[in-house]
Amino acid sequence: MNMSGVNTVTEFILLSFPCSREVQVLLFRLFSVTYILTLMGNGAIVCAVMLDCRLCTPMYILLANFSFLEICYISTTVTNMLHNFLSETKTLSFTSCFLQFYFFFSMGTTETFLLPLMAFDRYLAICRPLHYPTIMTNHLCMNLVAICWVTAFLCYPVPIYCITQLPFCGPNTTDHFVCDPGPLLALSCIPDPGIELSCSIVSSLIIFITFFVIIGSYTLVFRAVLRVPSAAGKRKAFSSGSHLVVVSLFYGTLMVMYISPTSGNPAGIQKIVTLIYSSVTPLVNPLIYSL
Repeated sequence: MNMSGVNTVTEFILLSFPCSREVQVLLFRLFSVTYILTLMGNGAIVCAVMLDCRLCTPMYILLANFSFLEICYISTTVTNMLHNFLSETKTLSFTSCFLQFYFFFSMGTTETFLLPLMAFDRYLAICRPLHYPTIMTNHLCMNLVAICWVTAFLCYPVPIYCITQLPFCGPNTTDHFVCDPGPLLALSCIPDPGIELSCSIVSSLIIFITFFVIIGSYTLVFRAVLRVPSAAGKRKAFSSGSHLVVVSLFYGTLMVMYISPTSGNPAGIQKIVTLIYSSVTPLVNPLIYSL
């Protein structure tokens, strides 16, 4: 039943990281530097691929899209967090909160789709090197990337719409720095276990299916690596290990946040875990892929 008519909440208060004013200013400076470095690192990769024709190959096209995604991904959370550090009210309007929710989760889902695509690309390049140029063409690669983006952005409109129809009559304060479904559902006047279960199922399916695709791809890659006779060939194959580091960072924190039972965990732990996959990994990914 649509109970949005009883809503009295028009804005949410995101406590972010409650601390003294001096520490808030320090955090603002720290995350500002982190944000700028993230933009520079990922932006450099995007520009390099766009400006150098020699890098117009499927592997680098995927990497450029991944870096562009990281820029968008961190911008959905850090910009508002920086504003909150210097704000006295720390408020975010009802509409803005759910828009952030939508873009944050859509881009996170896009990342879970791009990572297995990158793993599959490495599988083809290493396990099917002779057929790779004819199978993974630039045209096919760009089409697959477009499918990842479009599909990811179609996953959450319905769940988010259902959450907006819940009655929010107060309180409106959440101990987080981003509009996350768990804290938002906790603010609803009338709990709806069905919506919470649906969000959990969708998230779990996306995470597990894409994760097992990655594991399967790299299992085949490592089997092929063991059969490579030359040391140079093995070094080239194992250079794909940087992708596994990125996968471990991203999926490890996602599983802790959305699959393990975190409802009983302190809000501080949830904020730290969210901070890792939403802000730290976009910062270190350009360094990892440059190794």
